[in-house]
Amino acid sequence: MNKKVLIVSIVALAALLVSACGPTTVNQAAPLPVRTINVSGAGTANLVPDIAYIYLGVNTQKPSAAEAVEENNVQVQTMIEALRDFGIDAKDIRTTNFSIWPQERYDPLTGTPTGEKTYVVDNTVYVTVRDLDKLGELLDTVIAAGANTVNSIQFDVADKDKALESARADAVKDAKVKAQELADAAGVELGEIHGIAFYDNQPYPMFDGKGGGGGAAAEAAVPIQPGQLTFTVTVSVTYEIK
Repeated sequence: MNKKVLIVSIVALAALLVSACGPTTVNQAAPLPVRTINVSGAGTANLVPDIAYIYLGVNTQKPSAAEAVEENNVQVQTMIEALRDFGIDAKDIRTTNFSIWPQERYDPLTGTPTGEKTYVVDNTVYVTVRDLDKLGELLDTVIAAGANTVNSIQFDVADKDKALESARADAVKDAKVKAQELADAAGVELGEIHGIAFYDNQPYPMFDGKGGGGGAAAEAAVPIQPGQLTFTVTVSVTYEIK
C-alpha cells in the first residue's frame, strides 16, 4: 500500500515539473511589415563587333544513301580544307549537325508520288571568324569550295566584360535615381536595399542567306557591315522606405 502511494506521488511530482518547464505564452504585438519600393534601372554599352559566328553546310541529294553520304563527305572535307587554308584555326571549326533522310519524289505536273526516293544528307559546321575584314572573302571562298548553305551570321564582341560591368553600374545608378524620385513624390525616405537582380540582354544583328551556290555567292560578294552592337543591362532593386 505504501509503495502505491509513493509511485503516485512521484508521478504527480513529475507532472508538476513538466508543467513548470512548459512554454509561457506572452501576448506580443505582431511586428510591423517592412514597407518597400521596387524600381528598375537600365544601362547600355555600345560596342563594335570583332568576332562572327557562321553556320556553313553542304546539302547533298542522291538516288541512294551511300552515294549521298560519299559525295557529301568529299564536299565537306573540301570546305573544311578551304577554311583551314584561309587561316581559320581547327578549334574554331565544329560540326554541329549531320543528318540523312529519304525524300519522296513527286510528279511536277500532277503532284502525285512517283514511288521513287532521293536521299538527302546535311552536314553543318559552326565556324568562328576572328577577322571581320575578311568575312566576305571567306564566304566567297567556302562557297567556291562546295558549301551551299549559309544559315546565319551572328556578330559578337570577344571581350565585353568591362563594358557590361560599366553598364550594370549605370543601371544601378538609374534605379536609385528613379527610387529617389518616387520617394520624394510620396513623401517618404529611402532606406537600405533589400534585394537586387540584373538581366543582360544582348541582341545580335543577323545576316541570313540560305540557298544554293549561285544565290549565296552573289550575297557573299556584297560587303558585310557588322555595324554596332548595343548590350543592355536591366536591374531590379528593392528599397526599404521609411
